[in-house]
Amino acid sequence: METKEFEAESKQLLNLMINSIYSNKEIFLRELISNASDAIDKYKYISLTSDGKYQNKTEYAINLSIDKDNKSLTISDNGVGMNHDDIVNNLGTIAKSGSKDFLTKFKESKDAEDLNIIGQFGVGFYSAFMVSKKVEVITKKYDSDKAYKFTSDGESTYTIEEVERDESGTTVTIYLKDDTNEENYSKYLEYYEIEDLVKKYSDYIRYPIKLLEIEKKPKLDENGKEIKDEFTEEKVVKTLNSMIPLWKKSKKEVTTEAMNEFYKNNFYDSEDPLLSIYINVEGLISYSGLVFIPSHAPYDLYSENYEKGLTLYSKGVFIKSKCKELVPDYLKFIKGLIDSSDLNLNISREMLQESAKLNKIRDNVENKVISNLKELKDNDFDKYSKFFDIYGSYIKFGLYTSFGGKKDLLSDLLVYKTLEDSNKYLSLKAYKDTMKEGQKFIYYATGNNVDEIKLLPELEAYKKKGINVLLCTDNIDEFTLMAIRDYDKVEFRNISSESKDELSQEEKNKIDTLNSENKELLDNMIEALQGKVDEVSFSTKLVDSPVCISTKEGLSLKMEKVINDLPNNNEEQVKAKKVLEINPDHDLFKAIKELSSNKEELSDYANLLYDEAMLLEGYEVKNKEDFAKTLNKIILKSISKK
Repeated sequence: METKEFEAESKQLLNLMINSIYSNKEIFLRELISNASDAIDKYKYISLTSDGKYQNKTEYAINLSIDKDNKSLTISDNGVGMNHDDIVNNLGTIAKSGSKDFLTKFKESKDAEDLNIIGQFGVGFYSAFMVSKKVEVITKKYDSDKAYKFTSDGESTYTIEEVERDESGTTVTIYLKDDTNEENYSKYLEYYEIEDLVKKYSDYIRYPIKLLEIEKKPKLDENGKEIKDEFTEEKVVKTLNSMIPLWKKSKKEVTTEAMNEFYKNNFYDSEDPLLSIYINVEGLISYSGLVFIPSHAPYDLYSENYEKGLTLYSKGVFIKSKCKELVPDYLKFIKGLIDSSDLNLNISREMLQESAKLNKIRDNVENKVISNLKELKDNDFDKYSKFFDIYGSYIKFGLYTSFGGKKDLLSDLLVYKTLEDSNKYLSLKAYKDTMKEGQKFIYYATGNNVDEIKLLPELEAYKKKGINVLLCTDNIDEFTLMAIRDYDKVEFRNISSESKDELSQEEKNKIDTLNSENKELLDNMIEALQGKVDEVSFSTKLVDSPVCISTKEGLSLKMEKVINDLPNNNEEQVKAKKVLEINPDHDLFKAIKELSSNKEELSDYANLLYDEAMLLEGYEVKNKEDFAKTLNKIILKSISKK
């Protein structure tokens, strides 16, 4: 026998687990049964793809038994089993790389019960310690002659010793804790309780879950009469689960409640999914499946290590848990499974040969998810708004990365807060349907948040004319809108873009006259702002503000910042072509007009106006010292003149 210590992080996790950080302790049985089912899946796959080297077993089953005298519950399978190294790696090291993430999340959480810790961080087996004072695991790997027993009380150490076992598989025996005022652990020794838990959490497990029940019956004499205080014991084996996978049932048999429970039990979530999708396709490629959109983003969705994919089965046999070929990148947040009778069992080793079939399944799954989202948007906009709050950036990503190729598929899923109502989303169709007569474009404004966008001077003219504007706060927004170019033949237009094609002839004539009459002023301002702006011009956008910054040639200030801030961006920094636009009707312009030939004073005003415009665009003043000096200089001049 050898004694080993758990790793430091594993000890911390064990301590948290033993001290009941998860209030729903009964899920320990679900976890152990799921592990047993996974082990059988793995062995079944190995046997079917080993060219006869490992025999397919005549029966696969998960067996449960209760020993009331020893206060123990046993879960046994005839699956793949473990060898010595597997025990150390899988049982002696909890969660591996995920343990740090878990501990961080736990410390950050105000309410530990809010964390979906079980399974999500790979600690499913250790849920047994929530109800037990000791756990024993006897296991034998399918390709080994040796069997081992793992024993631990969940403190700091565990032991491993060689034992005897006939066939491959794993047997887990948990010795229950003593009852307390707060917790009744003895209930897990009642047959009806175990039966209820299996029905609740594991009814769709594809292998029979059998409970060995000992029934005591009165002993009878030779005349058939009961003998007082004497009993006989009979072993009764009951199969507790239906064994019909949910995705194999007809759609009319599958209730919303059943879908929700299946999702929570199989994808380790405490909340119902936001959307559940049943799939059953018959044709050149036949398959069935279940797809779910979680009601909250998976904890590691934004991590580089996040693995997308649906669980893949072939003819009911488990193939792999994260089949990325079934999910486009922009739908990486979906969870679920696909089971096809038209795929080879050894598909994981012959993925290239099967890629065409997988691609067709992926495309159908994609279309099914999008059609369900469109239906949700049309029928329950509040719920769809919740979806878009969580996953909207991924829909935009799908449009951008396809260079608009998915425009017809995804455009109708885009919704935005607007100038008219910054609290609710508006669809592009609803925007187009309410456009002003003669309005040529769908207008949008960009910024870090709604409040910041509302400060943009450029919005003044749109407010005055009653033209609605989309408020774009995601970094990807403008890239997406530029990729799709238009919605239903109406082009998108950034209100900060410098463009004269929207002006009436009267407005164009006014601008031309102003530019001509104030050429010296404009030239001197351009000289004063050399390196900061490419042009100084007059504007019809402004109402109350003296100036604003616009950009030319399609690259906005927001896009400039996003591109230059990209990690590992070693290329030369991109630069937007900036135009300082002046409000010719503002009193400030009328005042500085008198300074046309005074280059020094004009330079001070020009730089202050530029900094003001950049601040209102949401950017910090780059040289705060020069800004303060110039501001103080102008204030002193103003005071001295009085």
